[in-house]
Amino acid sequence: MARRTLMTAHSPVILQVLPALSTGGLERGAIEIAAAITQAGGKAIVASKTGPLLVQLRHVGAVHVPLDLKSKSPFSVRRRARELQKLIREQQVDLVHARSRIPAWAAWLACRRENIPFVTTWHGVHEAGWWGKKLYNSVLARGARVIAISHYISRRLSGQYGVRADRLRTIPRGADPLLFNPAAISGERIQKLAETWTIPHGAHVILMPARLTAWKGQRVLVDALALLKQTALEPWICVLAGPETDRKFARSLGQRVRELGLEECVRFGGTCQDMPAACALATVVVAPSLRPEPFGRTLVEAQMMGKPVIGTAQGAMMETVLPGQTGLVVPPDNPKALAEALAATLSIDDETRAYLAENARQHVLQNYTIRQMQSATLGVYDELLGTHLRASFDGQNDDT
Repeated sequence: MARRTLMTAHSPVILQVLPALSTGGLERGAIEIAAAITQAGGKAIVASKTGPLLVQLRHVGAVHVPLDLKSKSPFSVRRRARELQKLIREQQVDLVHARSRIPAWAAWLACRRENIPFVTTWHGVHEAGWWGKKLYNSVLARGARVIAISHYISRRLSGQYGVRADRLRTIPRGADPLLFNPAAISGERIQKLAETWTIPHGAHVILMPARLTAWKGQRVLVDALALLKQTALEPWICVLAGPETDRKFARSLGQRVRELGLEECVRFGGTCQDMPAACALATVVVAPSLRPEPFGRTLVEAQMMGKPVIGTAQGAMMETVLPGQTGLVVPPDNPKALAEALAATLSIDDETRAYLAENARQHVLQNYTIRQMQSATLGVYDELLGTHLRASFDGQNDDT
């Protein structure tokens, strides 16, 4: 089948495929790109199971097509590929963008049959300990363009999956400078969180925003807090803000807090609905991940709020955090080093804190905004379709 060529009267139609509209970074990225497509004059379609972000998707003007793309059965993948083919034809889709492995397999088959461009974004680390897992992962390296969300992921794609430079594009994820704007956070919002988490007046707040699961490093932080408690001169409270996605781990973490006598110092905050205010309340934001992060949006958002951060010296945190200028990095799974970094950050003077705040915000504004991510992704579509989505999008934003 000959590839369909775009006519002047035909606005480009971009289909994104993902498992479901849940609340993760992958899903947020899909909505942000859908918004950019519609702003640039294209038509944005997302095929997935429904979820809590459906309202946001519709708000940005995108079309949602309910489709279960989560089943790993080969028979299911082939069936979904046929359904995607039908959708491509009915909606005159010009390009398909896949963000997850199982949806990507169905989309890859559909795009081959319909002879339209296939683009992928590699969001996770996706370890491969044996050839079968590497084959399973490899679909995300088969796009006409393969987007890596950090230079760390880009190096893995070129080294382990042989993705050539002509197909590989590094487009970091971004944070919203309007949402994460220190000047836009009211005292009432900050006070509301302080009361919810029962933060004593004058206490420093150590914030860790992450779901409660072992590899995110909450246990390392709790062990570091026990050491910090022995040396810190100023009062502090640690807030673990995140859902209990692993209940067994959450229970063991609570037990560890009690064993170390930290009940008065640690708050289990659950899911936080106002992360900008949480960052504004915090003295320092921590992400002690045990495994390399493919990007690590929480530390980027915290820096955009002008907060010093502490991450681990691995993965993309080595890109997003500038040691000594916007925060610190420590070895993973090292409570002693983390405790020392926390003590150093809590004890800095106001002048140094202001210096870190300015550096942190400027670093993120220059490198990691949603608008930059949107513009660069539209540029990838333009490369394959010969359209001018990026110019239209940038032109609109230049005017605002």
